[in-house]
Amino acid sequence: MSAGDHDPSRPVGGRAQPRRGQPQPRPGVQRPVQRSSLREQVAGALREEMMAGRLPAGTHFTVKEIAELYGVSATPVREALLDLAAQDLLWIEHNRGFTVPQLSWSDYLDVIEARTLVADGMMRRLSSRLADIDWSRMPSLQRRADAAARAARSGHLDVLVGCDRRFWAELAGLMGNRKLADYLDWLRVQYWIFAAPYLRRRTDIAAFCWSGHLELAERILAKDAAGVHRMLIAYNQESLEQMAALCGEDLDAGDGSDRLRGYADPLPVPPPESAPGAVPPQRQPAKPPTAGPPLGLGRDGVSALIMPPFAGRTVH
Repeated sequence: MSAGDHDPSRPVGGRAQPRRGQPQPRPGVQRPVQRSSLREQVAGALREEMMAGRLPAGTHFTVKEIAELYGVSATPVREALLDLAAQDLLWIEHNRGFTVPQLSWSDYLDVIEARTLVADGMMRRLSSRLADIDWSRMPSLQRRADAAARAARSGHLDVLVGCDRRFWAELAGLMGNRKLADYLDWLRVQYWIFAAPYLRRRTDIAAFCWSGHLELAERILAKDAAGVHRMLIAYNQESLEQMAALCGEDLDAGDGSDRLRGYADPLPVPPPESAPGAVPPQRQPAKPPTAGPPLGLGRDGVSALIMPPFAGRTVH
């Protein structure tokens, strides 16, 4: 569901009113969900409400309430809510429905550290492999960068949340790794779910919104891997410091000040290309592999890094 399906000035809530035999959506939705991909549309609509801070932590609802809200049957709604619960975006309350979770400051620190770690690893990998980038996506990235930057400078939170998420999804798509892009998008959703309620309390939202999207896109287009790396690390550090100010948290207390230490180290300089006609160095024979301790990343070796936690809750 697109941002145009919502009235961003009002939260979801109120009682559904009948209209010609069909339930009327509650305030916050301009029209019922269309009759295609209902499961994805309902999940997307609720995700956007949470990301924009219009569906705050602690909000409780049932399948029936959401079905009446969007004017659809209970089956796709139940599937959508279970999908969001599997992504750790909702909590299941046995025999009571679903609740929007309360993310803690520690959760936010985890999100920023994970985002920094992934960005640092991506740029170190690509610093000598710029040919791996899908350059055909650059025009789309630039358009989304312009939209996100304008929304950030205007301080229009409802517009910014969608534009910003689409920008970072497009940027992750340049890498050609769908699993990586999905994980970064999940981190983006978690970031906004935590940050948006604090920003909504401010009248100076633009002062707390990063607007470097266009500069970052330009550095990527210029193949300035080191410059992109510096911008990403600085952006995450800025996110940490500004949100600490909004939340009243002390970064010098606990482990907050140590989370991003070491990531600002410069990227390694790629080896120079061999001159034409040069004889490549002779390869050394590979050493036989030696047994080592298990990595502890799950049965497939990567699932624990890619999949978000389920918060230990049971689906009934």
